[in-house]
Amino acid sequence: MSNLPISSKYHSQANEPVSDAEREDLGKRLNDEFAKGTIDADHYPQLLDRVYEAKTLGELVPVVEALPVKQTYDQPGIVAQAGGPAAGELTQPRNAKKLGWYMIGGSFIFGVLMLALLIAVVL
Repeated sequence: MSNLPISSKYHSQANEPVSDAEREDLGKRLNDEFAKGTIDADHYPQLLDRVYEAKTLGELVPVVEALPVKQTYDQPGIVAQAGGPAAGELTQPRNAKKLGWYMIGGSFIFGVLMLALLIAVVL
């Protein structure tokens, strides 16, 4: 049984021919993983042969399963436009002293308004 989701093109389009771009991408990914040491020297030539011998996408399932998941998304446009930190990074903390003064001032104004309302109701 395959670990790839059913929506993977290697399952959903299993009978489609393999493009040159697909072969290049998988070949590069195999080379990178072999250089990192995540694919051993015995398994590497077998996977590489399969990439270049495959006629359909379905024949590439064992190769794709041997590779780590490929990131197929980018940073959302709304995050990039905001000009803030990159996704997953924290922003700088707010100035606590300034925020404290706003809270004190707001509390004072609220207290004065409540006192004025109380005086208005009593009189």
